[in-house]
Amino acid sequence: QVQPVESGGGLVQAGASLRLSCAASEGTFNIYTVGWFRQAPGKWREFVAGSSWNYGIARYADSVKGRCTNFASAARKTVYLQMSGLLPKDTAVYYCAARRNGVINTIPDDYDYWGQGTHVTVSS
Repeated sequence: QVQPVESGGGLVQAGASLRLSCAASEGTFNIYTVGWFRQAPGKWREFVAGSSWNYGIARYADSVKGRCTNFASAARKTVYLQMSGLLPKDTAVYYCAARRNGVINTIPDDYDYWGQGTHVTVSS
């Protein structure tokens, strides 16, 4: 099984860019679909982006479409979420999650493995 480990969060100003990383502590993400979720204080955990290597597709939430790109290293040992044009409403804890099935689901409960999360704070 794979255990995601996130990194790359921090405090940035509105309009800045940030790249989050999700490393597989064991093995690679080759047979997994990887999703990014975020949870702001007092809110539900919401889907941000996901990629299915089996199907060669990616999916993005409307709230980040055009501002985020999800991609992986050549060996699919690490997955990245590149974010640009950050807004204060993007402030949240960002989680990386993996599931064996190739479908990119937006429901957190459909994912089998979760990282510990990385904090992103965007100041105005």
